[in-house]
Amino acid sequence: MALTTATHTCRPTPTSRLSAIRTAFAVWRQRRALERLDDRALSDIGLTRAEAHREARRSIWDAPETWRC
Repeated sequence: MALTTATHTCRPTPTSRLSAIRTAFAVWRQRRALERLDDRALSDIGLTRAEAHREARRSIWDAPETWRC
């Protein structure tokens, strides 16, 4: 009997400039939408107004590595 194991790692894939621009624009839109949420909606997703404001003020190129998988 043979035992085979496999691992999958998240490797960044090469992206075109257009793809990078699209990703940056999507991040910008999502952060603007987050900033516009009211306190009740923020509470529903477990964020405070200060946390949402801090996230919304991050640079568009400051996206977590996990977003790129």
